[in-house]
Amino acid sequence: MLTSTLKRKSCVQITPREEQVLLQISFGLTTKEIASRLFISDHTIISHRKNLLDKLDAKNVANMIRRAFEVGVLDVNADCNFNLSP
Repeated sequence: MLTSTLKRKSCVQITPREEQVLLQISFGLTTKEIASRLFISDHTIISHRKNLLDKLDAKNVANMIRRAFEVGVLDVNADCNFNLSP
């Protein structure tokens, strides 16, 4: 069950760049693939992933994606042709 802080989307504040990284992770892209698409380093992607895990109170990436859907950060109808601008 979700904690009270995760019941509403407004409680989870992620940056636009974190949202881009989260969406690409949800489509199964690797760290290197995401870094290449966003023109940033692998280390930056790893940092974004760590921040997302913390913000979504998740233990691993699978749990992070589930929680992102639960709180409304990710949409089931999301398109892989996302906007790459930060």
